[in-house]
Amino acid sequence: MSAVSKQIIDMIDMLPESEQKLAFEMIKRMVLAWDSDFTKLTSSERARLTEAEKEIANDETVSHSDIDWN
Repeated sequence: MSAVSKQIIDMIDMLPESEQKLAFEMIKRMVLAWDSDFTKLTSSERARLTEAEKEIANDETVSHSDIDWN
């Protein structure tokens, strides 16, 4: 979670419960206006994806079978 996301959540939490839904709906509308089909990446998402792609290309990942899921 980015610092900005945390700030937004903290600010919404400060609002009275009756106003929180309105704030959520406004944010939802802004996100949908920016990316209606949820295909765009933010700069931090792009950076994380690029890093992950490098790790995969360099075989720097952990196999699911190597993880103790219990």
